Amino acid sequence: MRLVDSHCHLDDTKFDEDREQVIERARAAGVERMMAIGTGNGPPDLEVAIRQAERYPFLYATVGVHPHDAAKAGAETFGRLRELAKRAKVLAIGEIGLDYHYDFSPREVQREVFARQLEIAAECGKPVVIHTREAWEDTLGMLRECRQEAGIMHCFTGDEAQAREALDLGFHLSFGGVLTFPKAEALRQAARIAPEDRILVETDCPYLAPVPHRGKRNEPAFVVETARRLAEVRGCAAEEIAERTTCNFEQVCLRGGAGSE
Repeated sequence: MRLVDSHCHLDDTKFDEDREQVIERARAAGVERMMAIGTGNGPPDLEVAIRQAERYPFLYATVGVHPHDAAKAGAETFGRLRELAKRAKVLAIGEIGLDYHYDFSPREVQREVFARQLEIAAECGKPVVIHTREAWEDTLGMLRECRQEAGIMHCFTGDEAQAREALDLGFHLSFGGVLTFPKAEALRQAARIAPEDRILVETDCPYLAPVPHRGKRNEPAFVVETARRLAEVRGCAAEEIAERTTCNFEQVCLRGGAGSE
């Protein structure tokens, strides 16, 4: 199969001892491209994913401030984001959004930082990678207000109604390991109704490993299991899902020659 892991945190310390081997296993499993998410530990370092992407032709990057780190952002942060968004290997602004579960940053600050990054994405013509947890209405409301139409609902775990809301805004739904969990039937129903040209797969590694690896450290090679489960849910061959999600990634993130050196 020819796959793309559209969301991985390869900078995580859990990969420090065997990062090269992890990447090799992914390639051996058919993962032709990976998009490394550039939030890291937050400002001032915004280049964690770029440093990785510049080492491999098949690795791409995002830049952004995660809602957990919103309180660390200052005026210089947004200026730097604008500069980094122009780098050849940077495909998107993300992951950005709102997280009302942990509230590591005050909600008002999260919304301010989210809004500024949406403005930057619009200025740069980049899609956005959205993180939303227990903040669905506010997240969707802000996306509607700024009329952001290109982006990815990262690690989508919503139901059919939420899927339709995101799809109506023009977003792609990216499915991760949660799709394989026994109790995730509402999510699987959302995966059934999503148009074939709006689905993606990801790992969000090192988190949320799919069955049969649940409870272990996740890694890009495991996106194969999510693709297989998505194929079962949609009643098609795994190869078809792999081909479709790869094409979709190219459409949303590699449009207009983005990512080319």
